[in-house]
Amino acid sequence: MYAEADFIPLSSLQHYLYCPRQCALIHLEEIWTENTYTAEGRLLHEKADSGKSGRRGGVKTVTSLLLRSAELGLSGKADAVEFHRHGDVWLPYPVEYKRGRPKKHNADRVQLCAQAMCLEEMLDLAVPEGALFYGKTRRRQTVLFDADLRETVQKAARDVHDLLERGATPPPLADERCSACSLFGDCLPKASGRRRAVLRYLESLRESP
Repeated sequence: MYAEADFIPLSSLQHYLYCPRQCALIHLEEIWTENTYTAEGRLLHEKADSGKSGRRGGVKTVTSLLLRSAELGLSGKADAVEFHRHGDVWLPYPVEYKRGRPKKHNADRVQLCAQAMCLEEMLDLAVPEGALFYGKTRRRQTVLFDADLRETVQKAARDVHDLLERGATPPPLADERCSACSLFGDCLPKASGRRRAVLRYLESLRESP
């Protein structure tokens, strides 16, 4: 269990799984640069995060719902949580809004599952599934919160806590993810890679007889 002072942003899990260096630049060095992708995502979230509630039939929707988990040491906000009526019980169903299309990596699914685990701890109710809504396809993608995905959430939370406690920004990955990253100009992955190579070379000279 984590003390509230040690909680980390729920969004940091998504950042970490996309790129640990991106996570550190945002959450350690507090660097944020907007590009076309992040602007589109921000506008999509602004439409979803009205802070209002609504009801249609057997579904009540709450937007911008604050979430927390002492077990995971997380706090954040859900874009929307639908409460579906089952008899006398309203069961939560988190919905996260993303720009673009469904991705091959599971960072978005982990972020959504983390929201569900926060809801379970807060409400003492099982949350077996939720949905990701992608702006390009205008469709929902159902996500089942199975044991493997929950373990990935737990590991990612531990890894981000460790990263932020150590306070060291990891080296760049310098792969295909970099071209779409809004922090490319701040990260400078190729330049950082060359700098590390030079430092390794200088270190080898010091160690040679």
